[in-house]
Amino acid sequence: MKKLLSIVLCLTMMASCVAFAAAEGTTTLTVAGWDTATAPYYEAVKTAYEAANPGVTIEWVDLASQEYNVKASTMLAGGDTTDIFFVKELSDMQNWAKEGFIVDMNDKIASTSYDMSKYAGMDTCYQLAGTTDYYALPFRADFWVLFYNKTLFDKASVEYPTNDMTWDAYKDLAIKMTGDGVYGTHYHTWLSAVANWAVCDGVNTLADGEYSDLKYFYQMVQDLEDAGACMTYDELKAANLHYSGAFAQGNIAMMPMGYWYASTLIGYIKDGTADFDWGITAVPHLDGVAAGSSFGSPTGLAVNAKSANADAAWDFVAWACGEEGAKAVAATGTRPAYVSEEVATVMAAADGFPTDDASMAALLPTAISLEWPVGDGVNDIKTIVNEEHSLIMTRELSIDEGVAEMEERAAEFIKK
Repeated sequence: MKKLLSIVLCLTMMASCVAFAAAEGTTTLTVAGWDTATAPYYEAVKTAYEAANPGVTIEWVDLASQEYNVKASTMLAGGDTTDIFFVKELSDMQNWAKEGFIVDMNDKIASTSYDMSKYAGMDTCYQLAGTTDYYALPFRADFWVLFYNKTLFDKASVEYPTNDMTWDAYKDLAIKMTGDGVYGTHYHTWLSAVANWAVCDGVNTLADGEYSDLKYFYQMVQDLEDAGACMTYDELKAANLHYSGAFAQGNIAMMPMGYWYASTLIGYIKDGTADFDWGITAVPHLDGVAAGSSFGSPTGLAVNAKSANADAAWDFVAWACGEEGAKAVAATGTRPAYVSEEVATVMAAADGFPTDDASMAALLPTAISLEWPVGDGVNDIKTIVNEEHSLIMTRELSIDEGVAEMEERAAEFIKK
């Protein structure tokens, strides 16, 4: 009997040791983000990563979206040990890096031969200003594409837009598609929908204080308004008409818009709000600018300098921002930053996404420029440019007058 009790005791102790060892071998990574309970890509990334890494558990730390920047900065400044932080604003990343709150990733990038060429240029957004040191990797990057109504083009017996179309050709096509209650194109009232295309060359920015490059786009939109090829800015403001509902009505042939609208449009088709076939192409480009060039804003992942799991945290960031993580994100209908045919195939496989090759090709941008750069005075310049944009679009100022006002007012905030 004593011998049996000894055996039982020994087995119990062995089981405890195994359990302890298993617990010891488990790493929990905490990741600060926003909307973690509602945005589906969070759960998709967690599930896929944990399946591929059985010894690691991902635990989301949810911060209110509207307060994320302040709360995340306060946590880091206070020595919080949350392992990984999403980067919502590039200016925050710059501040965090300067303060030493987040990890310089260059050594890890070099030692793992991490491929930084898969982000269509958005990776450079996460370099500390004036250096080539990376402090985050791109996770998501919504960029702009051209949505079009296939049903309208088919009815008019007009060929669809292509992935290599100049803005001049686009303007002609919009006018050609106009008539019988159909608008050839549509612009939302944002500056980004009208004139941000000037940054797609990767040279000009909206904060450089020189805005002559915007004139072409303002003139094009005003010409299209005068031709009746799109609703006017004043009409849109008076009706408070949102772009999503406008395009869903089915009487607009084309609309430049952020890729995020794809999931909305898929939903509209499914619930009957919209009833037509549609597709996407790359946004048009100027002569001399590569086809497939667009602009957007990224979301990144950074490792806390106070993390007790720095190596494991890097592994997660590298995976989540790499191809496997991108596939998990893409499967939820969200646009990852990582660009590859494999990821595009996952995106195109979403129920309701157009099945044509051109729409698939539009998911492979050649270059994505930053919508607004980071730097001192940028927020003031942004306010100025948007104010003058409204005056140009309402035609209270001519295009030349409005651009001159932009340059004169912005000059005060341009770093000499």
